[in-house]
Amino acid sequence: MAGDVACLFCRIAAGSEPAEVVLATDDVVAFLDARPVFKGHVLLVPRTHVVTLPDLPDALVVPFLTTLRTLSAVVPPALGAQGTFVAMNNVVSQSVAHLHAHVVPRTKGDGLRGFFWPRTKYAPGEAAEYAARLREALADSVE
Repeated sequence: MAGDVACLFCRIAAGSEPAEVVLATDDVVAFLDARPVFKGHVLLVPRTHVVTLPDLPDALVVPFLTTLRTLSAVVPPALGAQGTFVAMNNVVSQSVAHLHAHVVPRTKGDGLRGFFWPRTKYAPGEAAEYAARLREALADSVE
């Protein structure tokens, strides 16, 4: 797998940077955002260092989008949400220059308006609990 040691998401994908990983395959890694919009906010990245969606190799389009679809289906029931907000930035507002999709749990009246994303923090040990719930739901969806 091609990686860039200077890239935070490449290090997470390689396992050399700690993160609450909820799903890992040969092609992609999904983990909790360290500064979530809402708790359970997942980031999906290709293991290969790719900066933007147009750079994503054809061979990774299906694994990336299939996993993104799976995450968007699993997050609501796993976390008691009504739906998800799925988003991806390309260059502008891309805080890490590595392609990543956001899967944010949503509930009517949650206060999210437009593209203003207030951030929250996990209490100690809470991220691990959210990640475990998502791992369990993902494992159930693959069976």
